[in-house]
Amino acid sequence: MNRKKKINETLKRKAKKRNEKRNPKKKEKYISKADRENLVPEEPVYGAEANDGKPDNVKDQKATDAD
Repeated sequence: MNRKKKINETLKRKAKKRNEKRNPKKKEKYISKADRENLVPEEPVYGAEANDGKPDNVKDQKATDAD
């Protein structure tokens, strides 16, 4: 019984590998919530909170004055 069982297991394992090669998974790899937050860049703020085109700090002021 054990010999038959072992042969069947190896045959099933090989068949499973062949099927996986023929039909690759179409589903995307799972990305955890924490990783998704790191991948998404922060969106710029629009509206009343925007800086109205004025430079925020001294470095930006010097760059705009030089232009």
